[in-house]
Amino acid sequence: MSRSGKPSRDESRVTRHERENSPHPSPVTHHASRVTRADSALIIFAKAPIAGQVKTRLCPPLTPDEAASLHGSFVLDALERSKTAIAKHRLPLDRSLACAPSARHVFFKILEERHGVKLLDQVGEDLGARMTHACSTVFSSGYKQVLLVGTDVPSLLLDTYRDALTLLADHDLVLGPACDGGYYLIGLKRPAPELFADIPWSTDRVLDLTRQKADRLGFKTGLLPAQRDIDTIDDLLALIEEAGMGREVRGITPRPSPLATSLSPRTRDALELIAQRLRSRLPQSQGKAGTRSMGNPP
Repeated sequence: MSRSGKPSRDESRVTRHERENSPHPSPVTHHASRVTRADSALIIFAKAPIAGQVKTRLCPPLTPDEAASLHGSFVLDALERSKTAIAKHRLPLDRSLACAPSARHVFFKILEERHGVKLLDQVGEDLGARMTHACSTVFSSGYKQVLLVGTDVPSLLLDTYRDALTLLADHDLVLGPACDGGYYLIGLKRPAPELFADIPWSTDRVLDLTRQKADRLGFKTGLLPAQRDIDTIDDLLALIEEAGMGREVRGITPRPSPLATSLSPRTRDALELIAQRLRSRLPQSQGKAGTRSMGNPP
């Protein structure tokens, strides 16, 4: 004991050692060791930001490196926003990251360490097979509900995850329609491989065909608000305008959307830099013509 009456450094070390190895751990230590798993799981489908393998429909006018950098920011957005939503709304969700080309990629290993997510490999010949495998894997682990999202909607509101679980309580299937005819979120209470089979992915028929399959299965389907995912240069230009950066590309007065405030500072900075570069790359006719409707792909 020191003169001050406080334990000396050596005494503190012995006390800590004895406490950690005591057969009668303190209530605090016992409580910290308890782990409660959520009833529901969130699977985030993501690709590693490898230049030339992601966001290729944005190239040109973006370079492969620019597209990969933007994609990487979108993946981080999905992780950060889902974590914030779970904490804000106290959602019973455990998160997994379904990885391509491999969960062993250094990008995903870093995310596993920093964000505390479980890593899954994407397994299957097409997107439908990969989603079927991911859902089956998670359901087989004992989860009662599964939400699956992509990373192409950087402005996705935090309330979306709460609203999806609320809908799923009274429905067999929840879909978040994308403006291009696909969907950005799907929620299920049990494995349903039929929903993912024989779907022409990356077309404007995905949502309609999925709903038809659900009807044949007798599923009650709930719908979330439609969102625009970022696949084409027109989608990107629309997002830039919503973020209030339209003047940079089209030379028009910015008209920020309420969704603009939901973008992360990192993604806003990336969009601002891309907007500045696109102004010199895009033909003036494209810069002023506006965007195509996502329901009418080229």
